[in-house]
Amino acid sequence: MQNVMKSFREVLSGASNILILTGSGISAESGVPTFRGAGGFWRKYQAQHLATPEAFRANPSLVWEFYEYRRQLVSKVESNKAHIAVAEFQKRKIAEGKRVSIVTQNIDGLHQKAGARDVVELHGSLYKTRCTKCRNVAINENIPICPALAGKGSPDPSIITSDIPTEELPRCKVEGCGALLRPDVVWFGEQLDENVLQRALDIVETCDACLVIGTSAIVYPAAMFAPQVAQRNVPVAEFNIEETPATGQVQ
Repeated sequence: MQNVMKSFREVLSGASNILILTGSGISAESGVPTFRGAGGFWRKYQAQHLATPEAFRANPSLVWEFYEYRRQLVSKVESNKAHIAVAEFQKRKIAEGKRVSIVTQNIDGLHQKAGARDVVELHGSLYKTRCTKCRNVAINENIPICPALAGKGSPDPSIITSDIPTEELPRCKVEGCGALLRPDVVWFGEQLDENVLQRALDIVETCDACLVIGTSAIVYPAAMFAPQVAQRNVPVAEFNIEETPATGQVQ
């Protein structure tokens, strides 16, 4: 193992176009719950069942309370040592005239909070909204995001109703629109934004070293990024606490 790490450090030192792929595991130390971990439930609901377009159509109030909870939680946590190490590594390599691209499945913004630049957010951001009518995307870091959601979002499982009128939920501010807003995140069953995906694929196809940090490598298309890099005989290193389906499959 020591020889392997030494060899990879040498590869990394000589690389000029490095891809860092991250997932929810890198933010767990900051206290951000993961969909598949112990924090996978909110109230009585499995989080995965709320992050769907069907759930939003059925009860936008409930989904917005869930996301208000997540926004409140993430706004209070700090980037951890892993985020900081990645940001400092990127800064150092850029100073050397090299490129370090961070592609993340996370929507918490903690890479940027640590000082990372030009982060490709595959699944969107908790701090962005998208209009359900005109599709305008806007940054909104207000907590609460609207007055009706003030004091809402408690994970208390005894809370069984969520009945904020739709007209009081976040609304589009584009002149002449005013339609209902939704979180600008990729929900289960939805496709990634084509431009974002293409940007990530361009990085995957051109990098000369790859680090995979804190991701289970089972959510597509990100699950294929490391194997695609390895198919080009580009070195890939995985950093996870537990083994994943990709462990031992890429070198």
